[in-house]
Amino acid sequence: MKSSTGPGSPESLPTWGKSGLLNVLVDTPRGSAAKFKLDLEKNVYTVSHYLTRGAVFPFDFGSIPGTSAEDGDPLDLLVLAEAPTFPGCLVPVRLVGGLEARQTQDGKTMRNDRLLGVAAESRAYGEIRNLRDVPKRLLDEIEHFFVSYNEARGRRFRVLRRVGPEAAKRLVKASQRRFESERG
Repeated sequence: MKSSTGPGSPESLPTWGKSGLLNVLVDTPRGSAAKFKLDLEKNVYTVSHYLTRGAVFPFDFGSIPGTSAEDGDPLDLLVLAEAPTFPGCLVPVRLVGGLEARQTQDGKTMRNDRLLGVAAESRAYGEIRNLRDVPKRLLDEIEHFFVSYNEARGRRFRVLRRVGPEAAKRLVKASQRRFESERG
């Protein structure tokens, strides 16, 4: 798919913002039963699919500009914040960790990590600096969401391990290198 990379396009946004915060472009807001995806060719959000009845995204789910995961999409991140935003909202986040994971779909298995960050302006989650600071029950629920979300779509999602901010930062840097090499 041809993408728009000029000024003002999502791909022109920097990965890292002020004070070492990570830029995250919200794709799907907290509480949404619809999964949205940015169509880079048209530079608009479209409905990718709907979650199973009763399921909604537990937090804003977004992508990190200037990165490319193994699946070819930008690296994903779940934004811990007390209120939903909207598709296309740029949220500066403090990277606190992630779930290193493998996803199997159509007989093919690849890495499909899910990073976690705290919105820089969050009061409810402002004290979280590391994945260890996230309440265990909340982390278990987030992990369960991704497993069940993928299962409902006929995929297998298996968490390999939970990682802290330094390992998550290495994942971001590796995906930045992949993005640059793909752009040639």
